[in-house]
Amino acid sequence: MPILEIEIVLRPGETIPTALAAELADAAGKLFDSARGGTWVKLGALPAENYAENASPAGVYPVFVTILKAHLPEADAMQVEVTRLTRLVARLCERPVDNVHIFYQPEAVGRVAFGGKLVSE
Repeated sequence: MPILEIEIVLRPGETIPTALAAELADAAGKLFDSARGGTWVKLGALPAENYAENASPAGVYPVFVTILKAHLPEADAMQVEVTRLTRLVARLCERPVDNVHIFYQPEAVGRVAFGGKLVSE
């Protein structure tokens, strides 16, 4: 059930390719070994003028990935997952690996509902 919310800081004049959300969902689904329809991606864009880093050079256009999963992997497995997902997102979003940032939400079990039913497993 991984759900990825991906936000790309756009370069001036850049747009999100039409098929990018589907490409990210398919690639992430393979990475997570999800059943068909089991990995969801919400893709958004943030114009460069709406993003800043204090005292940093111009020209940084990161990608932020927030992940919701029923259960979080153990630390070693999470690091492997982070490395693979970072590379995948960097490649598909055409960004350096150093500019892909991943955030895990707390486990979804018992606190998230789909269609009025709490995630239970």
